[in-house]
Amino acid sequence: MFKIDKYPFGIAIGALAPILGIVIYYLLKVDPAVISFPQFLGFFFEQKALLTAVGSLSLIANIILFTLFINSQKDKTAIGIFAMTVMYGLIILYAKFFL
Repeated sequence: MFKIDKYPFGIAIGALAPILGIVIYYLLKVDPAVISFPQFLGFFFEQKALLTAVGSLSLIANIILFTLFINSQKDKTAIGIFAMTVMYGLIILYAKFFL
C-alpha cells in the first residue's frame, strides 16, 4: 500500500494533512450557509481558543499518517511527516502567543 519512502513525500503529505483536517472540521462543525470558509479561516487565526483547539485537532491527521508509515517501515516518509507535525505545532504556538 505505502511504497514511497522519501523525505520530500513525507513533508508534502505532512503539510497537506492538517489543511485537510481543518477543512473536514469546517465541513462537520460549521454551517457553510452562515460562515464561509475564508471567514472561518479569519476566525481561526483571530480567536486563540479556536486556533489551539482546531489546530490541535488538525494535527491528528498527521498522527494517523505517521503511525501508518512507521508501522509499514517507511521511516523516511514518517520522519518527513513528523517534521511537518512539529513545524505546524510551532506555528500554532507562535500564532497563539505572538499574533
